[in-house]
Amino acid sequence: MPEGHALHRLARRQQRQFGGQRVQVQSPQGRFGPEAALLDGMRFATAEAWGKHLVYTFDDGPEAASSARMVHIHLGIYGAFTEEDLPMPDPVGQVRMRMIGTDLGVDLRGPNACELYTPPDLDALLARLGPDPLRADADPAQAAAAIARSRRAIGSLLMDQKVIAGVGNIYRAEVLFRAGIDPLRPGTSLTAEEFAEIWADLVALMAVGAERGRIHVVRPDHDHGAPAYAANRPRTYVYRRAGEPCRLCGTPIAWQELEGRNLFWCPSCQS
Repeated sequence: MPEGHALHRLARRQQRQFGGQRVQVQSPQGRFGPEAALLDGMRFATAEAWGKHLVYTFDDGPEAASSARMVHIHLGIYGAFTEEDLPMPDPVGQVRMRMIGTDLGVDLRGPNACELYTPPDLDALLARLGPDPLRADADPAQAAAAIARSRRAIGSLLMDQKVIAGVGNIYRAEVLFRAGIDPLRPGTSLTAEEFAEIWADLVALMAVGAERGRIHVVRPDHDHGAPAYAANRPRTYVYRRAGEPCRLCGTPIAWQELEGRNLFWCPSCQS
C-alpha cells in the first residue's frame, strides 16, 4: 500500500494534468458506471490527499459550486493509476475509472474504494483520521494527545491512521531510528520533545518523498555502505534489514511482528 507521500504526489500531479478541464469519465469495468455517467463532462476542480485517501472535486464551473460532486479513492494494496497519451487505447484489464482530459488520460484499476462522496461523507472520513504531516492544516497536538494517553507501543501508534494519517511501515521504522526511540516503548512514555522531533522529521521526510517520488531517509553522511534492500530503492537504516549490521553501530538489526506488521529496529541505537 502506498504511503501518504505518494498520494500527495499523485494529487499534485493530477491537479496539474486535469485542473480546470472538462473531462470525460467512464467505467469500462462497469462497477463505477452510474457514478461515471454523473461526472462525465464536468470540470475537474481539485485533487487533494488526506493520509492515504484521495478526493477529487468536480463541478460545472467556478461559479457553480452548488453543483460540485466528490469522488473518494483509496488505492489499498492493489490499486494503481496508469497514464496514456490521447487517443487512449482500448482498456486492458479491469479499469474501474477512466478519466480523459485535453492532453492525456488515466486509468484506475484495483482500488479498495472508488465512490461518490458527499460533504458529510468527507467529514466522517476526516473525523477518523489523525493529522497528516503533509497538510498545512494539520494539528500535531491532536496526535500528541492521542499518543500521550495510550499504552500501546509507539511503533503501533505511528502506523494507526487514527493517530497520524499517511505514515506507513517505512516511515514508521525510519523516523524512530533517526530519533533513537525504541519502537516498543508505550506511548505514555514519550516526552513532548520526543514527539515534536518525530513530527518534524515526518514533515520533512514525507515532503522529500512527495517532491522526488521516492522515500529518502538516510542522512547524507550515512549514505554509503550496504546497498538498499531492493533494486532502485534508496538505502534505509533499519527497514527490511533484519540481521544486517546497523549502519551506525554494527549491531544486527532486530525484527519482530507487531500488530500484524513487520517491525525493524536497532537494539543498540534505539535502546
